[in-house]
Amino acid sequence: MNQVFLIGNLTRDPELRQTPSGVSYCTFSVAVNRPYTQGDGERKTDFFNCTAWRGQGETIAKYMKKGNKISIVGSIQLREYEDNQGVKRTAVDIVCRDFEFLTPKGSGSDNDYGYTPDVAPVAPASGRKKPVLQAFEDDEDTPF
Repeated sequence: MNQVFLIGNLTRDPELRQTPSGVSYCTFSVAVNRPYTQGDGERKTDFFNCTAWRGQGETIAKYMKKGNKISIVGSIQLREYEDNQGVKRTAVDIVCRDFEFLTPKGSGSDNDYGYTPDVAPVAPASGRKKPVLQAFEDDEDTPF
């Protein structure tokens, strides 16, 4: 099974592109802190290159910016290429299968995204009367 879960912050603005056949994809990088500190007290950070395809990529490119926190579920993909000197290299990419925005809208950050979920806000409970519960007068028909 090839499955990875990441929670981190975007290190740069996402870039939306298209393949020669017109399929859109978005590339971005996520910084993920390791859960422990080194002997000197410093916490290491890992940086992952990610790709999201089609509608997911378009959504990420539209609403996310550098510094926003994101949760990603995807798979690891190895890619081989030659650098400018002709040396063969291997790169590790995360192919995004699912994601969730974790930076709250209106958090005071200058990187807030304009994403609004399709859920109606819940009105506050203050000012409502609590229902009055009434006791049963006849419990003889109750089977237990």
